[in-house]
Amino acid sequence: MSNRVPGMDGKTCLVTGATSGIGKETALGLARLGATVLLVARDRTRGKAALAEVRRASPIAAGDLLICDLASLGQVHRLADAVRDRDGRLDVLVNNAGASYGTRRLTEDGLEATFATNHLGPFLLTNLLIERMAVGNTVRVVNVASDTHRWVRRIPWEDLQFERRYRALAAYNLSKLFNVLVTYELARRHRGTGLTANCLHPGWPLKTALDRDARGPFAHFARASKRFGAPAAVGARTSIYLASGPEVAGVSSQYFAACKPAESSALSRDEATAARLWEVSERLSGLRGAAVG
Repeated sequence: MSNRVPGMDGKTCLVTGATSGIGKETALGLARLGATVLLVARDRTRGKAALAEVRRASPIAAGDLLICDLASLGQVHRLADAVRDRDGRLDVLVNNAGASYGTRRLTEDGLEATFATNHLGPFLLTNLLIERMAVGNTVRVVNVASDTHRWVRRIPWEDLQFERRYRALAAYNLSKLFNVLVTYELARRHRGTGLTANCLHPGWPLKTALDRDARGPFAHFARASKRFGAPAAVGARTSIYLASGPEVAGVSSQYFAACKPAESSALSRDEATAARLWEVSERLSGLRGAAVG
């Protein structure tokens, strides 16, 4: 019996952070369903290894490797150009790439790295690719967030990039809140166009490399939790479901956990907050200003 989802044959899906963990398992799952999968990786060697694994999992499914560090706005522009230069359309975008840094570090654009990797890079990529995605057809944007967004009680608008005092967990949680807020705002802005946007909590604890740069007590806690964590393939199930499930083809502006709708925090559902974040993100990414890179 075939395990293919009707409609995934001939679909093209782009998955960021696809060299390990949830991203690689998402790419593998979509390839097994018959989709053409574009894997986005920072490291070419690891990317080639992941692509080879995807091709072994589904020899008849096409796949390709694209190199990009989502923390670099210039590289995000080049990634979007590479996708636009390809023949055919893009049906699914899975913004999966994420990072958590134990100490504050700046990107080549002068941005705090967690903020850039987890929020601003995916925000810019999504907006640059929307014109490439099939207008008038069901097109899906899937953003991997986290239930840790609930731990944010207020947004520090005066210090979004933790210049005053860097706290790794706070920076990560804030970026995950931004993932949810941007998802809902994207869905509102494209209501009725055929584009759907949803976000998800992949579960926790999971055996992934997300916390490899963690420091201090949180690092010990994170590493200990992995002893009891579920495999990354379990964490990828909801991403694959939202990218391919026929029953969610028209669903938009929703938060999911364990392949079921869930309620995100009250702050994440505040429309004025989402609109303000969108405007700040447009300015910082250069989306509505001078070209970057």
